Amino acid sequence: MRELKILCWNVNGIRAVKGKGFLEWLYRESPDIVCLQETKAHPDQLDKDLREPHGYYAYWNYPEQSKGYSGVATFTKEKPQRVQNGFGVAEYDTEGRTIVAEYPEFTLFNVYFPNGKKDDTRLKYKLDFYEAFLQFVETLREKGGKLIICGDFNTAHKEIDLARPKENSTASGFLPIERAWMDKLVTHGYIDTFRRFHKEPNQYTWWDLKTRARERNVGWRIDYFFVTENLLKSVSKAFIMPEVMGADHCPVGIILKTP
Repeated sequence: MRELKILCWNVNGIRAVKGKGFLEWLYRESPDIVCLQETKAHPDQLDKDLREPHGYYAYWNYPEQSKGYSGVATFTKEKPQRVQNGFGVAEYDTEGRTIVAEYPEFTLFNVYFPNGKKDDTRLKYKLDFYEAFLQFVETLREKGGKLIICGDFNTAHKEIDLARPKENSTASGFLPIERAWMDKLVTHGYIDTFRRFHKEPNQYTWWDLKTRARERNVGWRIDYFFVTENLLKSVSKAFIMPEVMGADHCPVGIILKTP
C-alpha cells in the first residue's frame, strides 16, 4: 500500500500567495497532488517556477475572457490518465472552475464553486451550478466510479461549520437552500471526510481578512474533501491546516491509501 497526500487550497490569487511563501510551502509539504482554487491568473502571466513547479505536472483552467478572476490549477506528481477542464456544460465551464483528473484508483474533481453573495442572479447561478455538477458526478458514481471532490464549496454545511450561524442565517454561504444542496450531496452517498475524523467545533477554513477574524478564529468551514462511499475505507486521515497563512483560506487535505 502507498499513501497519497492530497491537499486543496483556495489561494485567493496565485501570484499574491507566491510572494507569501507558496512554493516554499509546496516543496516542504511535498503533496502528491495539490488542487488550487481562485488562482486569478492565466498560465502565460506566470513565471515557469509557478506555472509548472519542479517535480509536478501542472494543469490549469481559467475563464477565457477574464484575467484576474476565478481559475483552478492541479499540480500532480503522477501524470493522470486523462484530464478534462469543466464538466461539459458551457454556461458553467466558461468561468474556469473545474478540473477533472482521472487516475487508475480514483477520479479527482478540483472545483471552485461560485459565490452567491453578490446578488440574486449570482445566487441562482451558484445553485444551478451545484445541480449541474451533481448530475455530472452522479453519472460516474452510478457506474461505480471512485470519486474525490475537493475545493471551495462557498457554503458552510452545518451550524458547527461556522462561528456565528444565527447571525449568518440570511447570508449567502449559509442559506437554507444552499445547505439543502449539501444535504442532497450527502444523501447521494458523498461523504464529508473531515467530519468522519473530527466532530469538534471551531474548525474553520476561511476567515474575513477585513475584520481580522482569523486572530479570533471567527471563521467558516467552506473547503471540503468529499469522497464516494466506495473510497471511504481508503481515507486514513482528513485535516485542516489553519497554521498555513498567505490567503483568507487555509489548506485542507486527506491521506489516501492505495494499492
